[in-house]
Amino acid sequence: MTLSYRPGDSLAHRLDPRTKLGFQVAFAAAAFAHTTPQGLVALTVVAFVVLRASGVAAREALVEYRFVFPFLLAGPLISSLTLGAPWVRWEAGVESLLASYRVVLVLLVSAAYLRTTPVRDSRAAIQRVVPGKAGRLLGTGVGFVFRFLPVLQADLRRIRDASAARLGDQRGLVERMKLVGVSGLARALSRADRFALALRARCFAWNPTLPPLSFSRADVPVVVGSAGLLLWAVL
Repeated sequence: MTLSYRPGDSLAHRLDPRTKLGFQVAFAAAAFAHTTPQGLVALTVVAFVVLRASGVAAREALVEYRFVFPFLLAGPLISSLTLGAPWVRWEAGVESLLASYRVVLVLLVSAAYLRTTPVRDSRAAIQRVVPGKAGRLLGTGVGFVFRFLPVLQADLRRIRDASAARLGDQRGLVERMKLVGVSGLARALSRADRFALALRARCFAWNPTLPPLSFSRADVPVVVGSAGLLLWAVL
């Protein structure tokens, strides 16, 4: 199931999107400032609390982000190898592995945001935080990505399933990657053309009427927690 917004009544659904954006920034800052086993254990607990509060299963989020795991695992492997004696530097490999793990934690928190925040609310939050044309451009870009990326993921999944149904899974790895890559790129270009036509047909505007946003009591502990994470990152 693609990670995208689903209506719900969880705690994360009731939060203002600005609160959730601020928490993501604070969590990422803490993760990059405390890439130690102790720090990552504490942040793991926080990440799973966030997933629980948003109604997202950790397994589902990890499955959706599986395409980044080969790159995250390749980093520690490459970092630990040398061209001469002692051939393997375990300290460098462990350090790179911790850095990769912090990326996984940040992705889990972002999965909770995607599942609990409508695209229009994300755009409204960004345009209220970043004023002027820069905010409108950034908000529009984020809205396009949030709408377009799940569609592309679904297209790639259908291409892969169709290839497997035609015994494509018996081909070599390089040939399978080429088939899915070329077909996916062609589908993405076609989607982009239709997307641009749809924007023109709907008289796309830079300054639409955005949904109203308001903070509530539920935002208070999250804001306090975000401030605590930022303070922890600085100190």
